Amino acid sequence: MSTLTRARDWLRSHPLVADGTLAAAVLACMLAGSFAEPNGRHGGTMWGTPAPDPLGLTLMLLAATTLILRRRYPIWVLAATGALSVVEFVTGDPRAPVAMSAVVALYTVAAATDRPTTWRVGLLTMTVLTGFAMLAGPLPWYTQENLGIFAWTGMAAAAGDAVRSRRAFVHAIRERAERAERTREEEARRRVAEERLRIARDLHDVVAHHIALVNVQAGVAAHVMDKRPDQAKEALAHVREASRSALNELRATVGLLRQSGDPEAPTEPAPGLHRLEELVGTFRSAGLPVEVARTDQGTALPAAVDLAAYRVIQEALTNVRKHAGQEANAEVSVVRVGPNVEITVLDNGPGDDAAARLEENGGHGLLGMRERVTALGGTCSAGPRYGGGFRVHAILPVKSRAGATASTTTASTTTASTTTASTTTASTTEAAKGNPV
Repeated sequence: MSTLTRARDWLRSHPLVADGTLAAAVLACMLAGSFAEPNGRHGGTMWGTPAPDPLGLTLMLLAATTLILRRRYPIWVLAATGALSVVEFVTGDPRAPVAMSAVVALYTVAAATDRPTTWRVGLLTMTVLTGFAMLAGPLPWYTQENLGIFAWTGMAAAAGDAVRSRRAFVHAIRERAERAERTREEEARRRVAEERLRIARDLHDVVAHHIALVNVQAGVAAHVMDKRPDQAKEALAHVREASRSALNELRATVGLLRQSGDPEAPTEPAPGLHRLEELVGTFRSAGLPVEVARTDQGTALPAAVDLAAYRVIQEALTNVRKHAGQEANAEVSVVRVGPNVEITVLDNGPGDDAAARLEENGGHGLLGMRERVTALGGTCSAGPRYGGGFRVHAILPVKSRAGATASTTTASTTTASTTTASTTTASTTEAAKGNPV
């Protein structure tokens, strides 16, 4: 930083010192001007010939001292310097340039106020000073000194207004830049929050489904361990398989959180309706009879829609297994209807348990399903069935703007080999906010 820049910054932080320095400079200029006689008396500018009288010196000193307060009281300082200038016009002979202080005061008023005030005060100052100089001064009204007062006051008002306009323009640009910076920060925080929510939903989907199966199979194994060891071994095998699947999906989800340079990014494909039989088989092995009806064969679904359909069925069957009782059956249907795919999961559990799914505190599955389907432009409803049981119904558009957005978000999250796994993230996020786990 140069010395001039440091000095300017220091004066800005000490405005009273800056105004005092300006007042001293104006006083020096007025004193120098009072010793110069312009052409007209001796044929040219003469230095040292006229000497200011004591009254002129006093008026110049008072006017310069008044300028120290120009920032705090600009209008009053202009009035004071204008009055001192008028006194000098009437009594001064030879004339002293006291009006120079009024010019500086008028510039301050124009720079510190608005344009209408500048127009009113500037015209009044120019009229009063020029009028007294022409009509009450010792010089003829047409002399150039009188016209110079009119010109200097007009230029002071114009310069102050220009400085004020420039300051307002710079302030507006700085404010826009700060607002844009705040907007970028808010957008970044919003995206981080959305990504955290999406990851939480993914983790909920994985944990809710697999841990529920592990819990059921572990209970079966403990119940038949002594009487039917073969069935206990089969249940424990299902526990091992479910836990392995949970670990694999957790590994895929956590892999999305790695940095781009981290090794061993997940490459496992994201689940979809092509794995529906495998999903249903895990529930059947856990003791839940499930019937599947599909009329969507040959339908190519976007990755996000395919994943959302799989997660809705997974969450709905998990809730059936947890809440509908040991004797419940489930029905799953996947139907292509026009531009949409409709997912329906029904069970015949007790009505009380069905109502409890809506009232249970701390559950996030139902909410997660609705949010997931809504994000893709579809609709999702869940509630007790007439006569007992529970019904989950989701309508997913085959071609949706939200699905394309979700796929784009997934692709940008990781490399090409992890694109499918990132779609898993986009889906699992929803379940984290969903039904009772």
